[in-house]
Amino acid sequence: MLSVALLVLAIVPGWSVEERLRLLGSRAQMDATRVALDPRDPGRRRVGGLVFLGGVSLTSRDPAFGGFSALSVDGDRFTLLSDGGNIVRFQMGADWQPHALAFSNLPAGPRTGWDKRDRDSEAMAVDPATRRVWVAFENTNAIWRYDPAWTRGEAQARPAAIRKWSQNGGPESLALMPDGRFVAISESSHVPPRAWSGSKAMRLRTRDARMFFGDPTGRNVRQARFAYVPAGRYDPADAAALPNGDLIVLDRDFALPFRWSNRLSIVRAADVAAGKVARGRLIATLAAPLIHDNFEGLAVTREGGDAILWLVSDDNQMAIQRSLLLKFRLALPRPTPKTRPR
Repeated sequence: MLSVALLVLAIVPGWSVEERLRLLGSRAQMDATRVALDPRDPGRRRVGGLVFLGGVSLTSRDPAFGGFSALSVDGDRFTLLSDGGNIVRFQMGADWQPHALAFSNLPAGPRTGWDKRDRDSEAMAVDPATRRVWVAFENTNAIWRYDPAWTRGEAQARPAAIRKWSQNGGPESLALMPDGRFVAISESSHVPPRAWSGSKAMRLRTRDARMFFGDPTGRNVRQARFAYVPAGRYDPADAAALPNGDLIVLDRDFALPFRWSNRLSIVRAADVAAGKVARGRLIATLAAPLIHDNFEGLAVTREGGDAILWLVSDDNQMAIQRSLLLKFRLALPRPTPKTRPR
């Protein structure tokens, strides 16, 4: 038995007697079942500043299916990325029935790819012009760039700005802003004391956030720091840019015995800037008795003049959770015009 173990170690570098990361098979299969915003009131459509437009629970017979932590939406084309580097692509229209389904896996990434920590892909950003994809990895605190077809890794970096973030609290959010900046937010690492002038109590509520003025995998990219302050005990799980330059952040909380909740907040564009302390304006909370789960992925699209928000949940590949894909319209009240006194 010892000789067998030594042989495995020689053939498979980095093997640590952990189970091999499960990869999606080539025979893609997935079912979509419609879900309601409020199981008690299937006709309910409103939650805070969001209008519910529909949603589905996604299931598959493939044992590697699930664990979705990021998504992108381009018209009727969807890409879901799991926290194990698995990729699910499909098309879906108004009937909520997926077609043109394809399964694949990241062609390259940090380390050997043997176990989940090697491919802990938690966020992605897509350039709408080139369709290139940037993926943020926890544990290694790295960012990789992939070609539009996900066939190869084009570049990768471990920026010093995020390298020291905690391994399990690294870049959980990655957003491409309309002006070309990339924004990464740590899930749990605070702004370091040397960069903070306020109270210790407030610093421990912050999450370190970084801006990259260009491709974060490029050399000598200019960077800047700002602080994001989530509400209460929530942690940032993803972020996406709105067309006007505001940043919408998806925060997440977990409470015993086993209950998830999420908050969506909008950070003003003016606060996504060097040295700023960014606090979001709460627009909606997804928590029991409404539909709820471990929502980790956020994408923003447009339909006419409306901003559309898509959410996907990470089921942790547990039977008591679901892979949910939900669609909302952002419906914030318009500010009342100020009138001049006569």
